[in-house]
Amino acid sequence: MRCTSDRMEELRSVKAARRRKQRRRQIRTAAVLIALVVIAGAAVSGGLLVADQFRDHIAEYEEDNYDRSVYQGTLVASDLCVTAGEVALAGYEPESELHAAGLFDLENRSVLCGYRLFDRLYPASTTKVMTAYVALKYSNMDDVVTVSANATDFKADEVTSGLRTGDRVTMYDLVCGLLLRSGNDCATAIAEHISGSTEQFAELMNQEAAALGATGTHFMNPHGLHNEDHYTTAYDLYLMFNECIKNETFVEIISMETYDGTLNGADGAVRKETWIPSQWYGSGEAEEPEGIRVLGGKTGTTKLAGNCVILYDQDLEEHPYISVIMGADDREMLYEQMNLLMDAGINGSQTEQENQQISD
Repeated sequence: MRCTSDRMEELRSVKAARRRKQRRRQIRTAAVLIALVVIAGAAVSGGLLVADQFRDHIAEYEEDNYDRSVYQGTLVASDLCVTAGEVALAGYEPESELHAAGLFDLENRSVLCGYRLFDRLYPASTTKVMTAYVALKYSNMDDVVTVSANATDFKADEVTSGLRTGDRVTMYDLVCGLLLRSGNDCATAIAEHISGSTEQFAELMNQEAAALGATGTHFMNPHGLHNEDHYTTAYDLYLMFNECIKNETFVEIISMETYDGTLNGADGAVRKETWIPSQWYGSGEAEEPEGIRVLGGKTGTTKLAGNCVILYDQDLEEHPYISVIMGADDREMLYEQMNLLMDAGINGSQTEQENQQISD
């Protein structure tokens, strides 16, 4: 009996030891799990903190630069290049006299260069980017427009496309004269046909600009002749131009080397006006850096706006970009700066990608 009792006691001791060992193992496992949860929680919290900081940064930018009462969140859309501040580009140093400069990689949705992108500036005839946008959205290109006396009332040094009072012109031809020749007469004829007056048309332009997120912009007319209350930013101009190049007709027109507009006079006579691009790459007065193709764009020049141009560009693999320079002292500086910007940003990015592929 004693022997049996001792054996049972021994068995109980073994079982108790096993239970203690199992509890220790469970405690260690629980400790490891708790540690992993804590670490994961910290990582998630850190990530959320970074995201919150980024969102706060964007919110501050919007508060400082845009009217939040009409802001629709366009700036954080997935197909846009977004930045909340200055973006330096290696190899490009903008002239201090420039009002603004920007280069946007549309495929990768990134801002390669951003110099004074959010400063309020006079746009001059780059205004006509939004005029074209509204014309393409609110009219039929086959519409026939009768040119009013108001549309031909411009000074000798204010660019026109040769319209005469009483001319009958298709909307398509007017948009060609608007974007290629930069005709103020075409801008006015378009505005009056769509809205009845340039003032009402400017209001429509403002509504459409705000809907695109370009709420740092305010238009007073469809052509860009100087008005203290007529302004934009280089970033807003990118937003408007970016929307325009989604339209095949817009790209078709800005890509033309020349166009013969047909003007049907009030006397029944038919005239032809030949329009070539006002931007020098299109007219052959400037040459792009090797490896870059300028598809087209829009210029603007007044005394206070300086010399401005916004362009639709491609590299040799047809990756798309938008480049903009505003406020150059003269046209020579404008295209010198644009070449430097495109070469450093577009060719520079391609070289960097090729080097990365080799290293990979």
